[in-house]
Amino acid sequence: MPVDDLPIVLDRSGPEPLAVQVADALRSAAGSGALRVGDRLSSTRALAARLGVSRTVTAAAYDQLLAEGWLAGQRGSGTFVTAAPAGVRGVRGGGLGTGPSTDRTTPRPALLDLTAGRPCLAVLDRAAWRRAWRSAADRPPSRGPEPAGRPEFRRAVVDHLLRHRGLAAHPEQLLATSGTTAGLDELAAVLPPGSTVALEEPGYQRAAATLVGRGLRVVPAAVDENGLRVDQLPTGLAAVYCTPAHQFPLGSRLSAGRRVALVERARAEGFVVLEDDYDGELRYDVAPLPLLAALGPDVVAYLGTTSKLLTPALGAGWLVAPPALHASMLAARERTSIRPSPAGQLVFAALAEYGDLARHLRRLRAELTERRGRVVEALGGTGAPVLGDAAGGHLRIGLPSAAAELAVLAGGEAAGVLIPGLKEYHRGPASVFGVSIGYAGPSRTELDTAVGVVAELVERAWASG
Repeated sequence: MPVDDLPIVLDRSGPEPLAVQVADALRSAAGSGALRVGDRLSSTRALAARLGVSRTVTAAAYDQLLAEGWLAGQRGSGTFVTAAPAGVRGVRGGGLGTGPSTDRTTPRPALLDLTAGRPCLAVLDRAAWRRAWRSAADRPPSRGPEPAGRPEFRRAVVDHLLRHRGLAAHPEQLLATSGTTAGLDELAAVLPPGSTVALEEPGYQRAAATLVGRGLRVVPAAVDENGLRVDQLPTGLAAVYCTPAHQFPLGSRLSAGRRVALVERARAEGFVVLEDDYDGELRYDVAPLPLLAALGPDVVAYLGTTSKLLTPALGAGWLVAPPALHASMLAARERTSIRPSPAGQLVFAALAEYGDLARHLRRLRAELTERRGRVVEALGGTGAPVLGDAAGGHLRIGLPSAAAELAVLAGGEAAGVLIPGLKEYHRGPASVFGVSIGYAGPSRTELDTAVGVVAELVERAWASG
């Protein structure tokens, strides 16, 4: 923002000298980003005329900022911003706007974030990434709308699902999406209005918000160490949302017997299963169990995403649905002209075409295996149970009570570590206590530091009961 447009307000009746007020306002603007490094300021004469003060006032303000190092003068060129204060002095009498401010504030450092679901960008081959984007840019633009998604993307996803998830699908069965949540939103839009959907408890609350936002009624579905309790599902459902490959956030997988039972109940009772396979490719202990979509393609809508595999920046995912649902969603897209952006689809297709996707997946599995081992080792002597399958990018640490969970969260924040508690994954009262540790997103150094803090806190929580 040019200095001529900055809303500098002066308090002419206050005790603060006008030159100090002007300097404070400019310093605050540089600290907030309203003025940026390299911006050229008005001359002292022009600024004085605009503010209705003498040139002595503005010259004194500039001199103060020049002495502090925030400004630099170049003969014949003017005065420029050369640095932005890390903490800015608040303005008592004048400044940007008219609201009160504190005497001095310092931006709070960012917390080390252990939130589950962050991608591991450390293993992404940047040369392959750039090559894929160049290849995507070389593709000819579409002649018209492609509601189902780019054909090359759908072919690449079909091959990926067959190789890495054991799902045999055809490109005509697959819809490109902007990710699992976007795909779920489209599915929810074609379910009967006001119908009931069961969702794992604890579970993915963004999915719950998406369903509720479409006017559906969400009821809890119990889970345990073997995943969804199929025998405890209520009747009268339109759909069941679940994460069978790696239950979110508990980390368990749905047992083989329960998979069969869920598909049989869906067929018998006429509901659809919404299978969110958000990180199903990332298993490192044993081969994954068959997808629900492979067991019951007639009653299962399968959702996948590039967000955990690569990055959410692609905004690309996929959906394989039973024929009637597929037709309804495709018709809705054609009516509304709403469809996912093709850019991420083309990048994914290029990564797959050149073999970079498969190589990335091998590196990612190896990296996450190593990271999970480091986390488990660091927590080994704490007395806390480390739970969840060797899969994906997160695990769970059990805690004895809700109070212990809150204490760990508060201690982490005080130490500069963001630790997600299981309470935030419940719609109702929490039934499981603990914290979820996402080990994919941070760097290894950040992860070691953060997990050291977690280990100390959970050990203290278990020692105190």
